[in-house]
Amino acid sequence: MSSEKAKLSEEEMKAYRVQGFTCTNCAAIFENNVKELPGVQDAKVNFGASKVYVKGTTTIEELEKAGAFENLKIRDEKEQRVEREPFWKQKENAKVYISALLLVVSWFLGEQYGEEHVLPTIGYAASILIGGYSLFIKGLKNLSRLNFDMNTLMTIAIIGAAIIGEWGEGATVVILFAISEALERYSMDKARQSIESLMDIAPKEALIRRGNEEMMIHVDDIQVGDIMIVKPGQKLAMDGVVVKGTSTLNQAAITGESVPVMKNTDDEVFAGTLNEEGLLEVKVTKRVEDTTLSKIIHLVEEAQAERAPSQAFVDKFAKYYTPAIVILALLIAVVPPLFGGDWSQWIYQGLAVLVVGCPCALVVSTPVAVVTAIGNAAKNGVLIKGGIHLEEAGHLKAIAFDKTGTLTKGIPAVTDIVTYGGNENELMTITAAIEKGSQHPLASAIMRKAEENGSDFNDVMVEDFQSITGTGVKAKVNNEMYYVGSPALFEELHGSIESDRKQKITEMQIQGKTVMVLGTKKEILSLIAVADEIRETSKEVIGKLNNIGIETVMLTGDNQRTATAIGKQIGVSDIRADLLPEDKLNFIKELREKHQSVGMVGDGVNDAPALAASTVGVAMGGAGTDTALETADIALMSDDLSRLPYTIKLSRKALAIIKQNITFSLAIKLVALLLVMPGWLTLWIAIFADMGATLLVTLNSLRLLKIKE
Repeated sequence: MSSEKAKLSEEEMKAYRVQGFTCTNCAAIFENNVKELPGVQDAKVNFGASKVYVKGTTTIEELEKAGAFENLKIRDEKEQRVEREPFWKQKENAKVYISALLLVVSWFLGEQYGEEHVLPTIGYAASILIGGYSLFIKGLKNLSRLNFDMNTLMTIAIIGAAIIGEWGEGATVVILFAISEALERYSMDKARQSIESLMDIAPKEALIRRGNEEMMIHVDDIQVGDIMIVKPGQKLAMDGVVVKGTSTLNQAAITGESVPVMKNTDDEVFAGTLNEEGLLEVKVTKRVEDTTLSKIIHLVEEAQAERAPSQAFVDKFAKYYTPAIVILALLIAVVPPLFGGDWSQWIYQGLAVLVVGCPCALVVSTPVAVVTAIGNAAKNGVLIKGGIHLEEAGHLKAIAFDKTGTLTKGIPAVTDIVTYGGNENELMTITAAIEKGSQHPLASAIMRKAEENGSDFNDVMVEDFQSITGTGVKAKVNNEMYYVGSPALFEELHGSIESDRKQKITEMQIQGKTVMVLGTKKEILSLIAVADEIRETSKEVIGKLNNIGIETVMLTGDNQRTATAIGKQIGVSDIRADLLPEDKLNFIKELREKHQSVGMVGDGVNDAPALAASTVGVAMGGAGTDTALETADIALMSDDLSRLPYTIKLSRKALAIIKQNITFSLAIKLVALLLVMPGWLTLWIAIFADMGATLLVTLNSLRLLKIKE
């Protein structure tokens, strides 16, 4: 099914949030149960985001019945999250406490009256039934369908232990299994908290002015065009544009930027950001389901449903591994006694192999790491759109950067003013007044500089304005004819440029600056150097990437001289200039042949082909730009490159943790299976191996929550 089709069908489906998933297997059973409900045409479970999408008609009660086997709680997607009770108070853990108490009492009775006595046996049996009844129901159901999952294996092992008289061990296995399930539930909830906390960022109500009336309205009822009043210290409930007021906004929740950003009239603002000191009036531009925050949550949840490549390997492996373990356990239980071994001893060993063979840790090894990493990234202003992109980012060997707007600010600015006679401010005013009539992109840089200097160039009378094709403009100011243009224009006008001025122009050009000249027919009055300013973070980011062994390449349509000057300043390892969009695309293909894994960082609009051709396309400034969110595999929500090294660090760490988890899950099984040879494998060692592996794998994955910049 194509992702487009999946999206379409998801939109037609009603979404519900699910609480209580512990493993991918339970999610699959729940999905099948929901599909079988009357009135339901189709259902799809997203384990990572803990959601179920239902096509057709059903109720929350019906869905909870379908999830009763795992005590799942269902709520409407838009419904507020209910604060969960503390872990130790949760109802589903009560049976563990009672079962454990019965086990301890039975053990004391066994010490008192001997293990064979009826009292400890009754105690152990009660402990098994209370702690394991839900497990047995699932296990026996699966056994009748010949579906060998974890519950089936555990049910066979516990019933088998009781049959051969190992009541105490059977009860211990039940309790350890129940504890392991409870802890798994706790750690999965912890992994998902990143998304849950994102959902709670924006308020559910806002103060709206309609006509002359101000009222508190639920976000679902706010219309596009409403005026939202945001007081100091309040969070914004909706996306919009400031129509009145000035304030600084803390946008960390959306963009990951820790420094508050100044917002004035006509500036775009986002739901979930915090208004710090001023009173703002904001015109709402998007409905609640279309806000940038809603998009982030939706994309993160979709991303967590995407299967990472290692997940596909694990699932395929588990498919053959579980039946193989059942056959192995059967052979261990039956073959040695046929050659004179003790039946009860080898049946016991076979049961222990069943328990140790549970593929729990292996199955959970990848999804927990992926869910945790993607959630952490979203909280830090980075949108990773799937487990596959998370893994690919960890493999990157080279990253290509678009220059304009990515490594540089994309806005030309005046960097140097050199005057030869006359007052600098006066000459700047004349230049800005003349350039006001020009269409040249550098004209705006000169006008901005004049404004900064406090010049009122709008009042200057400009006459006889004329454009000189390709080289500049001329106009009369105070009855004097002035020329503004490239050095080539003045070489034409004056025959040649004086050597000291020529030298200064060349010096500035070597630095990658474009030089504009102001003068008359007789002399040069001033030189103005304009350059696309380098972002403050570019040099540091490129340095960090070079240090971790990533080849950095700058791609630009600029001329070689300017590109070399900027590239050297930033510190990239390779510079490619004079490129058209298709050249960028071809260069990315070349890089991929050389390195296999190549990233491309751009602004997501004109770089779309190159972003698509790279292994991992990274878009800058995802907040507010739909194109960036749609075309890229990873979107840096702030217009800030400093998130890139963090993303690479997180992806590499996630890859390492997934590898550790898979290796550890398989190694611990292997060690436990080797204990069968001398007959040392006991049921409680087997369950400890399984439970310990699952918990360690989950806790290891939760380390990804700690990764900061």
